[in-house]
Amino acid sequence: MLTFKTIIAAVAIAAGMAAAPAFAAEGAAPPVPKESWSFAGIFGTYDQNQLQRGFQVFREVCSNCHSARLLAFRNLSEEGGPGFTEGQVKALALEYDVADPTADGGTRKAVAADRWPSPFATDQDARDANGGVVPPDFSVLAKARGIKDAFPWWITNYFTGYSEGGPDYIHALLNGYHDEAPEGFDLPEGKHYNDYFPGHSIGMGPPLQDDLVAYEAAEGQEPVPMTVEQYSHDVAAFMMWLAEPGLVSRKETGFKVLLFLIAFAGLMWATKRKLWQGIEH
Repeated sequence: MLTFKTIIAAVAIAAGMAAAPAFAAEGAAPPVPKESWSFAGIFGTYDQNQLQRGFQVFREVCSNCHSARLLAFRNLSEEGGPGFTEGQVKALALEYDVADPTADGGTRKAVAADRWPSPFATDQDARDANGGVVPPDFSVLAKARGIKDAFPWWITNYFTGYSEGGPDYIHALLNGYHDEAPEGFDLPEGKHYNDYFPGHSIGMGPPLQDDLVAYEAAEGQEPVPMTVEQYSHDVAAFMMWLAEPGLVSRKETGFKVLLFLIAFAGLMWATKRKLWQGIEH
């Protein structure tokens, strides 16, 4: 005889399986693939080499249109980040000019404490250069975007600590372009077809292509592929760090709190046994 829990589980699985054809019939985006990330799970940490590659992609490609207003040059040398030295950060900052009303000419060379400069002087300039739309700021984009798991699969996220929906979506988006829209799809002029963008019509053209960014292999390591797949994986990881630079320390603190609560519960149980020992109740 089936137990009540077995019946509930079977109904939930059947509902989830039935939902997939329904979404397909409505022309919704396909499920976003879940990638493997070094920072996934309750013990995950950022891969410093990957963050450096992701920053390279951001700097050479993405920053031509997208801003990162919350990123200061000095953040790139802070613990838990890409791991650049203070000297490298200072040299990097000197390559950029920032607005400063007190300086001669209204601009000066950037210093480590300055924020990453925007590619456009004003939002109107950004609209004029991008078809009337301001490209989204990268500062917290990886946390602002996400994916939805069909019922009942999202329940497992509570046990795995899944919080990588933003990077998964960004990676999928950068790999979801088509040269031509599917037959029967009315693609507006100036737009591009993308599997994962809501409505499939996106104003941003494919920003990445193979061999676009020249990676230098780290000493003693195999060369990293210079492909759209690799570029998108690296820049998505960098955007996750950009949105949550304290991720690793937060996980460490959470783990310590859990250990404390377990020890505290044990002490309370031992105290209770001691106080009530020999007392009938």
